[in-house]
Amino acid sequence: MQTTSTGHSIPFFTQAATFEAEWESIRDHVIDVLNNGKFSHGAKVAELERALEQWTGARHVVAVDSGTDALVLLLRAAGLRPGDEVIVPAYSFIATASSVVLAGGVPVFADIEEGGHGLDPAAADAAVTPRTRMIMPVHLFDRTADLRGAADVARRHGLTLVEDSAEAIGMRATAAPGAPAAHPGPTAATGAHAGLAGAGGVLSFFPAKTLGAIGDAGAVLTDDDAVAETVRMLCHHGRGGRTVDHFPGIANPTVVPGRNGKMDDVQAAVLLGKLARLDADIARRADLAARYDARLRGLPGVRRVPGDVPPHPGTGRVVYVYLVEVEDRDALAAHLAARGVGTEVYYPRPLHLQPCFAHLRHRTGDFPRAEAACAAALALPLYPDLPDADADRVCDEIEAFYAGRGTAR
Repeated sequence: MQTTSTGHSIPFFTQAATFEAEWESIRDHVIDVLNNGKFSHGAKVAELERALEQWTGARHVVAVDSGTDALVLLLRAAGLRPGDEVIVPAYSFIATASSVVLAGGVPVFADIEEGGHGLDPAAADAAVTPRTRMIMPVHLFDRTADLRGAADVARRHGLTLVEDSAEAIGMRATAAPGAPAAHPGPTAATGAHAGLAGAGGVLSFFPAKTLGAIGDAGAVLTDDDAVAETVRMLCHHGRGGRTVDHFPGIANPTVVPGRNGKMDDVQAAVLLGKLARLDADIARRADLAARYDARLRGLPGVRRVPGDVPPHPGTGRVVYVYLVEVEDRDALAAHLAARGVGTEVYYPRPLHLQPCFAHLRHRTGDFPRAEAACAAALALPLYPDLPDADADRVCDEIEAFYAGRGTAR
């Protein structure tokens, strides 16, 4: 992104300062990997799994190669059969629905809740058919979906609840069974970590995530021993027995058809180096979000800021993406880009209107709340490295855009 006459550019995301600050710790973990001589599914991956189990309170964390593979493996391990239907929100990243297809199932879309971006339990309830086997709410941007509502739908229809919690590290909800998590974190909720309300959930460590690697990486988290064991087999070509940090495991019998979904130890090293600052990073994201809320709330042209939407009861807010809903979204994004400010559209097209799902024969208007969100949502720069002054400049540019639009009219 080029520098403009208004000052230096503000990227949508960067972690350069974080890496500079944490490089000594990251370097030490990487050296451990080099000295160990096993660069995939090795000792550093096992160390990361243990650390994340402690941080999230999950009984099992299985590190894999991406958040998308984590979803595919979780769905298979939770019992999805060929042709089974899985209810998913029409508003989410494509992996939410494509993972269902890759696991052998059929995505069934339902609209999102009024005033939020999570799966609407009433819409999900209406989408249940005799072929429905699972319901998969998605935790997006800065809060969990309505887990209590989704769990109620699952109970009444005998469905398995799984969670697309790829964005949700640090988010917690009292809807999940069991004792409070071991590491309550800096949020208002003290319930179980997102992903533990049903058969399991996932984490993505894509670089821009709240805890990000330097490439693709992910994990499955679950309190179910059988689900964890099956995921461990599936991600290592279906081999049974011990495989992580156990090179002879390559000769173990193949129990089920699996895939190569193992995590790279270098990514595990980076994640371990950054895990120590995760609480501080979450707190910094919260401060920046509050700063944006205070500047943008009530501004003409800004329909809604994240702070306007309260979390569901028993949940805490952890800000991964700062998403505003605005008028003239595309024109605003172009205005910001011309002034060196990076933004992202989450998401430009709802899932039911993606070309890959044309065979499901959905039309515009089928899920109006999801479609409205796609037309108005814009994500602003938000990450721990972002200075307060840069956040203020983003707000200045938004204010200037809408002031100029009003003058022109």
